[in-house]
Amino acid sequence: MSTAAREFQIMVKPMGAICNLDCHYCYYLQKEFLYPKETNFRMSDEVLEKFIVQQIEAAPGPDVNFAWHGGEPTALGLGYFQTIVALQQKHRLPDKRVTNGIQTNGTLLTEEWCRFFAAEKFSVGLSLDGPRELHDGYRVDKGQKPTHKQVVRAFRLLKEHGVHCDVLCVLHDRNVRYPTQVYRFFKDLGVEFLQFLPLVERPKEPADGVGPRTVPAEAFGTFLCAVFDEWVRGDIGKIAIQIVDEAARPLAGLDHSLCIFRETCGDVPVVEHNGDFFSCDHYVEPGHRVGNIHDQHLGDLIESAKQRAFGEAKRDTLPRYCRECEVLDMCHGGCPKDRFIKTPDGEEGLNYLCAGFKRFFIHSRPYLREMVDLWEANEPIEKLMELVRAEDAKASPQVGRNDPCPCGSGRKYKQCCLKKQRAERGTRV
Repeated sequence: MSTAAREFQIMVKPMGAICNLDCHYCYYLQKEFLYPKETNFRMSDEVLEKFIVQQIEAAPGPDVNFAWHGGEPTALGLGYFQTIVALQQKHRLPDKRVTNGIQTNGTLLTEEWCRFFAAEKFSVGLSLDGPRELHDGYRVDKGQKPTHKQVVRAFRLLKEHGVHCDVLCVLHDRNVRYPTQVYRFFKDLGVEFLQFLPLVERPKEPADGVGPRTVPAEAFGTFLCAVFDEWVRGDIGKIAIQIVDEAARPLAGLDHSLCIFRETCGDVPVVEHNGDFFSCDHYVEPGHRVGNIHDQHLGDLIESAKQRAFGEAKRDTLPRYCRECEVLDMCHGGCPKDRFIKTPDGEEGLNYLCAGFKRFFIHSRPYLREMVDLWEANEPIEKLMELVRAEDAKASPQVGRNDPCPCGSGRKYKQCCLKKQRAERGTRV
């Protein structure tokens, strides 16, 4: 038995890069070519059992969370995951508690899948990029047909069965221009846990720059600020937004839970279908293959010198511009894969998304500091919404019913926030 000295979250790929969709921006589909001689990417029963045993043994604490990713893991079929649960129960140690999470595109989910997730208490991450016209531009099947209707159906099925569901929205060049529409779509759908993942694509030629689907850094910041402004006025306690939670954590004296904002990384490695261990989901390439669970125990791979060096490089290569930044504790340079532009001083290694992150962190920090103060005083954090709306009323001139709504939605005040306020009070517009 080999126990890791630190907490980790392994992304395991029991189907490798194989997927039933052909999302235009997917970075993982091409990983299939790492194994040119493979014809079957299904993780064998032998590898599966070895992985489950080793992850249970390696976990440093009482909780052992398995994170099933792809490709599309549900393409393996429900029976495969029933086997997973049986193996976990077979090998679970008395002092360990096993939990499961799965990331899916949702298109293969059925009532039977949802009953299984509910019974086994799986957490589900569902990929959905907003309203139909914004989602279907890039998220298509192998025949290039749209998938939005299927994914929304999956979300509703999961909700009906009481399955915890995080919605992951990839922000790209199209949907980032419509923050209010995107956020309200999720809100109206009933999403309670929301993640925004900025798309950064690097073209092969030229060597520098970004691809056309990449989210512009400034637009990314504008999007986050617009979503935050609506959330802080009406949705605290109703919708949890991952990046908002992360921005609040250092203000509350807590470590980041999301790897991209930690000082060092390397705690979210990948195990591929054949047992290969890679440093990170974004570095599944020969140079970052650390070993294989057939040859080394998972705990030893996590604690290996190569894996630790990978994680510490994030901190050690941080530019001076970042080290002196006023929001360093909120960001720590972001994900290393995106650190490829120059600082204003000409130093290499600045995050492409820096302008967006910085704008959001500075904009949200005063509000989040107030929220943390409420939390520390054992007062409801929802009280912040009342405080912000009261400040708005003092600072803003009276808005007419037919004036543009101050929230920036583009609609008249009477058809937007006034209508919402009246509905909350039970009066007519």
